[in-house]
Amino acid sequence: MAAVQAAAQAAATPATSAPPARWQRLLPALPILDWGQRYDRATLAGDAVAALIVTVMLIPQSLAYALLAGLPPEVGLYASVAPLLLYAVFGSSRVLAVGPVAVVSLMTAAAVGEHAAPGSAAYWPVAITLAFLSGAMLLAMGLLRLGFIANFLSHPVISGFITASALLIAASQLKTLMGVQAQGHNVADLLIDLARQAPQADLRTLVVGVLATAFLFWVRKRLKPLLLRWGLPAQAADFVGKAGPVAAIAVTTLLAWALQWQAEGMKVVGAIPPGLPPFTLPRWDPALWRQLAVPALLISVVGFVESVSVGQTLAAKRRQRIAPDQELVALGASNLGAAFTGGFPVTGGFARSVVNFDAGARTPAAGVFTAIGILLVTLLLTPALHHLPQATLAATIIVAVLSLADFGILRRTWAYSKPDFAAVAATLLATLGLGVETGLLVGVGVSLALYLWRTSRPHIATVGLVPGTEHFRNVQRHAVRTRPALLGLRVDESLYFANARALEDHVNDAVAAQPALRHVVLQCSAVNAIDASALESLETIAHRLRDAGITLHLSEVKGPVMDRLQGTALLQQLGGPVFLTHYQAMAALAPEVLAEPAESAPCS
Repeated sequence: MAAVQAAAQAAATPATSAPPARWQRLLPALPILDWGQRYDRATLAGDAVAALIVTVMLIPQSLAYALLAGLPPEVGLYASVAPLLLYAVFGSSRVLAVGPVAVVSLMTAAAVGEHAAPGSAAYWPVAITLAFLSGAMLLAMGLLRLGFIANFLSHPVISGFITASALLIAASQLKTLMGVQAQGHNVADLLIDLARQAPQADLRTLVVGVLATAFLFWVRKRLKPLLLRWGLPAQAADFVGKAGPVAAIAVTTLLAWALQWQAEGMKVVGAIPPGLPPFTLPRWDPALWRQLAVPALLISVVGFVESVSVGQTLAAKRRQRIAPDQELVALGASNLGAAFTGGFPVTGGFARSVVNFDAGARTPAAGVFTAIGILLVTLLLTPALHHLPQATLAATIIVAVLSLADFGILRRTWAYSKPDFAAVAATLLATLGLGVETGLLVGVGVSLALYLWRTSRPHIATVGLVPGTEHFRNVQRHAVRTRPALLGLRVDESLYFANARALEDHVNDAVAAQPALRHVVLQCSAVNAIDASALESLETIAHRLRDAGITLHLSEVKGPVMDRLQGTALLQQLGGPVFLTHYQAMAALAPEVLAEPAESAPCS
């Protein structure tokens, strides 16, 4: 703590000499220089209490997620130290807790398992290399200011992916709960193999796993309200509730040691070497890098989206903000730190970040204190974990990941948007049936395909004047004034290659249906962009209309769109001005309509 206070005071103290110009550009980008200047005793107290609670929560999770990734349990502790320290320097969120998370651990196991068998000497170095590549990609994306990539993963797709991953993770832990060796490339194969091996299940392991799972579910849902009813202060009740996994670990470890369950066939964690995280290097193998490039990119994007989502949610509650580009840099540095200290890919975790927020963390210094706590555990307490049953860690994983599953997303998207439901269902089924990487790619592909399909069929409304106003509305929804010689069309979509032909067809059909037509006015209030293909289509429309004795006009064209149209042949082919408002177009081309009675019948 004293070290962090000293660092904060040093950051708040003005330098005696001006730094070089290039450092003047770099240093303000370090968020630690912002919050470090205002660090005080009250902030220190809040961060310390939050760090204590998060450390208690993070110890069993780190061990469990390392095993989920196919790595020795101590690797989870290693991956929880350097990333927290580096995020405190580079991260823009005040409460995000970085470390191993369930989904990224599963993706790590899937990616590394293609190149080495779990438990083999080659497995850990490949995981380190994956963390290095992920960190390098994230850092490069941050320096290139590519934070907007989070927008390409829709919330329904992410929800479907995380829900399917939670089910996949939970199913993969059933074999540890039963004490059997089951294999399967998807959920169906895994469950079939588990059913086949059920007669060989170790009864003692199954009892310990089931009881631990039930206890952890009870602790998560019931313990804190019970303690509050008993009169325990809210903060103390919250701390005891978060310590539930530690209690399960302590009790089952003591029982396994006292009753010698390992000698009777129960699988335990085994010897965990004490000491500081080692200095490690990735494998400098270009062929391996090429093979890991796509998995590393997917892990980077998923981790970034998860981290930014929880970071933005928690920041908004305190009227703060995070910088997505800065988060890319921070997560990149965190993963590089994990790679050089024996870890594996990490990101900001939802559960521990919420706990960090609720416990009163005010700055990333809470992560520094958490890292110190993890270091003390690796130095002093690892021998005590020798007899920890693996079934207890499997129960910890199952309870943690099922809390992330959002089964209601299917019902909500079905009721609101069938295309979003299709994207969720495709993501969920592909992830369960084909694996995490394929499932995510399928989800993104379906989302983009549905977007192209929807925008290729833009809503084009025939509009008329609402009596007594200067507003124009859809003739099929309102009683409006129109004129047979003038057709007003509102295009409710930006125009680009996928929908340009649809606009041509709509105009052609409208012209054929209205023999008295002399003017067509495209109301462009909803058009944010016109690409080259759409420009050619507009020129074609203008040419065809002119040949038919009809003039094409534009109204309410936005400034950026008008800037792009300047100097093009389209403006010369219109045969008239671009009207600032659709009302001006109506007044200039059909002034008599302003005095006509409203028409109730559609004019399309």
